[in-house]
Amino acid sequence: MLQIHENVSLKNFNTFGIEAYARFFVEINHKEELTELFADAKWHHTNRLILGGGSNMLFTKNFDGLVIKVNIRGIEHRINHEEVIVESGAGEAWNGLVNYCVDWGFAGIENLSLIPGSVGASPVQNIGAYGVELKDVFDSCEAFEIKTGSFKVFLKKDCCFGYRESIFKQDLKGKYIITSVKFKLSIHAYLNVSYGAIEDELKKREIYQPNIKDVSRVVSAIRVSKLPDPSTIGNAGSFFKNPILKKDEFDLLHKKFPDVVHYITDSGIKLAAGWLIEQCGWKGKVIGNTGTWKNQALVLVNHGNATGGEVYDLSQSIINSVKAKFDVDLEREVNVI
Repeated sequence: MLQIHENVSLKNFNTFGIEAYARFFVEINHKEELTELFADAKWHHTNRLILGGGSNMLFTKNFDGLVIKVNIRGIEHRINHEEVIVESGAGEAWNGLVNYCVDWGFAGIENLSLIPGSVGASPVQNIGAYGVELKDVFDSCEAFEIKTGSFKVFLKKDCCFGYRESIFKQDLKGKYIITSVKFKLSIHAYLNVSYGAIEDELKKREIYQPNIKDVSRVVSAIRVSKLPDPSTIGNAGSFFKNPILKKDEFDLLHKKFPDVVHYITDSGIKLAAGWLIEQCGWKGKVIGNTGTWKNQALVLVNHGNATGGEVYDLSQSIINSVKAKFDVDLEREVNVI
């Protein structure tokens, strides 16, 4: 029998460590419990929030509705010649899945090591790092449709993946709850080490023929050196998306700022948001109970007792200053509640 709790603190359920309360709260450990939950018509007409690892969320107020914490666990794999299909419950920690795949020698997600959050959130956000995005290894996902009470499989073509975007953040937002995700990986590694500092770090370690374990360890080390541990200082990782400009827009910017850090992608020229923010003088700045991380200006932190409103106000000040200096619009990556 499902237990619905009332007036539950969410402080330990978001990596920012922001105090906020849920009017109602339920934990889902098996997908069948979703059928049981929504058999009660009451929850069809109540505001709902699906919560995974809470690593991409900023609470600016209490949530007057039902928070559904997805805890569905389990990882399985099937090997078919060189291809591997790995299926994971939505409630598994993302980095736990990465470690599972690296330990088994399944290549494809090693560049996504140490990203916080849950597996179920990974296709919603189309998570990415160091030249790899979730969509590159995505096979399909199963999701529960709240309106009908049925389960549906979404293939890659159904998900409308974009830069930190998917159909689950757009047209289907709030309509489905992802219960499991399948990934298409490989026995043979085609390593991507050209993005960011991976190549330099491998050379420093005198690793000239890296395997996926080497790449995973190096990516993890780079992330640890740049990003704060949420267990010691509240944060949600990268707070802003890296802006993507059209070529003519970039050319104008490049003339004024020849040193602007950028990457050429299929969708346009991506700017390093952290560099833009740092050039505006924000890196390591402390504003009241919040601020930016000393090693990475892209990360906003809670220095102890920050409210969600304080963090939001800081993010708006950063957006305004980047716009004033570079005429570039920064967009928040985190979900603001």
